Amino acid sequence: MKKSYYLFNPGRLSRKDNTLKFVPVDEDGNEGVPKYIPVETVDNLFAFGSLDANSAMYNFLGKSHISVHFFDYYEHYTGSFMPKDYLLAGKMLVAQVGAYSNLKKRMAIAIKLIEAAAFNMVKNLRYYNNREKDTSGPIERIESLILQLPFAEDIPTLMGLEGNIRMSYYDAFDVIINDFSMGNRTKQPPSNEVNALVSFVNSMCYTLCLDMIYHTQLNPTISFLHQPGERRFSLALDLAEIFKPILADRLIFSLLNKKQIQPNDFNKQLNSCLLKDTGRKTVVKAWDEKLNETIKHRSLGRHVSYKHLVKLECYKLSKHILNIEEYKPFKAWW
Repeated sequence: MKKSYYLFNPGRLSRKDNTLKFVPVDEDGNEGVPKYIPVETVDNLFAFGSLDANSAMYNFLGKSHISVHFFDYYEHYTGSFMPKDYLLAGKMLVAQVGAYSNLKKRMAIAIKLIEAAAFNMVKNLRYYNNREKDTSGPIERIESLILQLPFAEDIPTLMGLEGNIRMSYYDAFDVIINDFSMGNRTKQPPSNEVNALVSFVNSMCYTLCLDMIYHTQLNPTISFLHQPGERRFSLALDLAEIFKPILADRLIFSLLNKKQIQPNDFNKQLNSCLLKDTGRKTVVKAWDEKLNETIKHRSLGRHVSYKHLVKLECYKLSKHILNIEEYKPFKAWW
């Protein structure tokens, strides 16, 4: 079974037959013990340190359909190496561009994305509200904002409503999370432990959505809620809105409240707070375990993994764009 590999240290990546060879390199240029990874086991690579690889290496990765996702010093996603789009189809591309270009069609999809994201946020808040953590205020504000979505006349108005929904949602984090405080949402760089976790896990959710889009006929650069060009793969931003509350936020609440992540897992500086290697390894281990968990799918009548749920979302959006079946975004039922 293929899986994700995380390269936390700077190093050199090369090919040895059909095996990837990663040699970690410290600040003084000293090489560590090489790690060998059979290429047939690799789904994708996440590079959190500088990665030294030549064009022949990337040709090999491309032919093996292995993507590489890069993150900067502040743990922000910066870009990806994506293999040649082997599933893109002209019919889908034309239809996707048409849906984006038609304001009515684009607005309909964008509203559905925000409604599903807000629904999943409220689902999280109700869970904790029923467990003696008062999140009633944010719930009421979000539900009031949801009612305004159908009356929005353009994308900037929708984005404004989405921003207010998310601000109301983040207001509840200090109620939900024990022993840590989020305060205002800060990103570049994160100002405290909760903000650092949110930025890091949101980036993981974004790259998950990008990987799943890559395995469908959708074009990741043509989006509906976010303006194409905000990032190269803006459709992944659209889909991540739906899954961040379910995958990213629930994971963060669990890691902190179960004390799996401690204050000493962070490197606190004057104006920033970042995860140490120990913290990142704990998070990505929990993230991978979460993605491999399964739930009973209502429509399919069988168990599917959380990771597969994201791919199913891509298929549903594809069918909508091709006028096969109306898009009904994923809404958590548990």
